[in-house]
Amino acid sequence: MKSILFIAVLFCSSLSFAQNATDIIKFEKMSYDFGNIVQSKPVSIDFKFKNVGKTPLTVESATASCGCTTPTWPQAAIMKGKTNSIKAGFNAASPGVFDKTITVKIAGIATPVELKIKGTVLTPDEFAKLTKAKPKNKS
Repeated sequence: MKSILFIAVLFCSSLSFAQNATDIIKFEKMSYDFGNIVQSKPVSIDFKFKNVGKTPLTVESATASCGCTTPTWPQAAIMKGKTNSIKAGFNAASPGVFDKTITVKIAGIATPVELKIKGTVLTPDEFAKLTKAKPKNKS
């Protein structure tokens, strides 16, 4: 009986010390819409963040949902109160709508953070027609 009580107390106390990613990292934005982009022309976005925790923050990894998305992340610890970014590059081989996820693992946090990118990939001809059809501003 004492061992069951001990395990229950230990479990409850571990829950009170568990941190969420939002307790230590604050992103300016969690998603980005590229809108219309040209097929096979790389684009990228920097997801800027701040360490809002009480200790240095380490990004262990950033993995993409497909090979056409290439995330890069800081390799050194980010000190309390400092900012940095995770860069998400995207290069589409085929036209169409895309919606991709970058999963970011923070040291000491069980649940990863998910960043999202989306947009529409157009062939060079489609993109040229679309941009040609838009009236230009006369200044």
